[in-house]
Amino acid sequence: MIAGGWMAWSFPVALFFWTIACLLILFTVLAFKFPETPRLGALRIETTRGDRLFITLLGSAFINLAWLGLSDAAQWGAVVPCLIYAFAVFRWL
Repeated sequence: MIAGGWMAWSFPVALFFWTIACLLILFTVLAFKFPETPRLGALRIETTRGDRLFITLLGSAFINLAWLGLSDAAQWGAVVPCLIYAFAVFRWL
């Protein structure tokens, strides 16, 4: 870690950004290999894979903030609720 910097560049932070980058690359490749048509989900709005990824990332950010503010448990514990949320979004939204 760099002392005095505006952000602590630790392994979890690097892993987070690598994961986001890999997801964006994966979804770009999927869009070219398997073109999609928007689908109607539980909210009755048309969404694509990219829309669902954005909704998942946004919701996961809020889950992590809630975990941080309401729990004394390690932040890694928020991964499980985030994965459940991601599954639900991609399955039913």
